Amino acid sequence: MPQKPIRLPILPHLRVKNANPKQENPCVRVMGSLLACWASAGYNTAGCAVIEQQLRTCMDAKKPPPLPRSTINYHLTRFQKRFTGTTKSS
Repeated sequence: MPQKPIRLPILPHLRVKNANPKQENPCVRVMGSLLACWASAGYNTAGCAVIEQQLRTCMDAKKPPPLPRSTINYHLTRFQKRFTGTTKSS
């Protein structure tokens, strides 16, 4: 017995949310640790010197290469007419 084709609802546009997530800066955590150290110990250079050095090292390090961008939304836009067909008149 042949099956009926699946009919999808008409969508205004096809899109994947957050297809290109933001890459987190690795120095943010070290900066948060340094701020927490300063808040707990006061601005004491002797107590937070190790964390300050870690932050300097992190900031001087070379940036990691950016992640390749996803092209899924571009291709969904190209093929939208094939997926959605004609629109329903109200």
